[in-house]
Amino acid sequence: MLSLLLQHFPVTGTAAKRMLKHPEVSVAYNCSPLTIGDANRGFHVLEQQRLPPYVWTPPPHFAPTVGPPHKPALNHSRKRPNINSSPHLVKRQRLGPPSHATASPVSNWIPPPRCLPHQVVAVPSTPLSSFDHFGPSRHVSTPHQPQSVPESSNELQAYARDHLSRQMVELFEACQQQSVDLERKEIFRTQLQEDIQSIFSAARLYLTGSSMNGLGCRSSDADLCLVIKGNKKPDPVSVLSRLRKLFRTLSYVEGTCLIRAKVPILKFKEKGSDLEFDLNVNNTVGIRNTFLLRSYAQADPRVRPMILVVKKWACFQQINDASKGTLSSYTLVLMVLHYLQTLRDPVLPSLQRDHPDCFSPCMDIDVVPEGSKHVPPYNSRNQSSLGELLLGFLKYYASEFSWDRQVISVREATALPKTNSQEWRKKFICVEEPFERNNVARAVHEKLKFDAIRAQFVQSSRKLHGKKDLNSILPLRAIINKEASRR
Repeated sequence: MLSLLLQHFPVTGTAAKRMLKHPEVSVAYNCSPLTIGDANRGFHVLEQQRLPPYVWTPPPHFAPTVGPPHKPALNHSRKRPNINSSPHLVKRQRLGPPSHATASPVSNWIPPPRCLPHQVVAVPSTPLSSFDHFGPSRHVSTPHQPQSVPESSNELQAYARDHLSRQMVELFEACQQQSVDLERKEIFRTQLQEDIQSIFSAARLYLTGSSMNGLGCRSSDADLCLVIKGNKKPDPVSVLSRLRKLFRTLSYVEGTCLIRAKVPILKFKEKGSDLEFDLNVNNTVGIRNTFLLRSYAQADPRVRPMILVVKKWACFQQINDASKGTLSSYTLVLMVLHYLQTLRDPVLPSLQRDHPDCFSPCMDIDVVPEGSKHVPPYNSRNQSSLGELLLGFLKYYASEFSWDRQVISVREATALPKTNSQEWRKKFICVEEPFERNNVARAVHEKLKFDAIRAQFVQSSRKLHGKKDLNSILPLRAIINKEASRR
């Protein structure tokens, strides 16, 4: 399988040589609807269905300082909720079988056997993910650990009782990220990290965003976060400018473009393919929210289909492009989570409020994966079908949510009152970033664009309520065929 991957996805350098030299070993990918495995000190993705918990191996000298997670009673009310590690050590993070045990103190975990990025265990090709790594490779053997059988498809059937819901499941299953997609990204990330370390020896490259949190589809771009630790904070633009020069010399990278935004990024593509990457420097909040969103994605089987359908809808309606003054995909995800949190019978709780020790914004970045592993299962009383939730989502933002007076807060699982602070004043859409608490919808700064976004919610809500057919708001078959063409 690895040789076939290398034929289709060009990889050069020492990483490719290692893979060809040891074909019997491969990286533990269990790409079902949400998995996360390893490669070479970055994050990757495996099982997509029912996300298993992480198994995280820190460096030998590493000692977590996080206390036991707070575990208040889960909210099942019918009322709307109110308001220093060495860069040269390999960290191994892998998904094991799902565990429904009660959360245990973060400080009491036992490190599993260490394994290397290039040492991968072949598994059947099922839909999704895996996470991990940084640091030069080390030759350490890793025992095969059985992967859990994906449960999402079976669980979703209970929420696909009507035609609209079945259409949503069909779209989700056709478009969700596949194991081969994740493997491509991980092979690329592994090689790129080695080349980056030729000029930034202490750098660690992480795969983040939708590739890792389970909310991506086959056509999703890959987000990368380059972490450079040191006494002096590096200038992102300066670092990215040096990387742009380096990337122009790499045979497997093309189309580099530096975007000098509030968070500067370097955009580029894998040569000869349609795989695109966005790389930032030290924007570690992206790593934190990757694990937070991943925890929400596995809290209820309806979350991932809902988000994927909403993103496809927004893209088709041309309101999903922050560079053009509309909504970013991250903003859309938070809007969906907020809606699911604020129903009479919530589908989701507030993970940050109920388990603050698992998602502390002060937690060292090396401990972030360990913290989210200790979130206990959440069982919602809400039994609404997927179609009913989609109809409710569109109606909520079309006629119930007060855009001019409220702030969407996933952190608090409610709509906060809009204050006169600079962050919210004169903003058309206010969506709170769960960790930094700034406005992730600040790109919508023109009334014309805001009116277009709101109009799409109103029109789509009316159409979908009338026909109960997903084709009334997006071209279902065309989208499925387009995603299938990427196989």
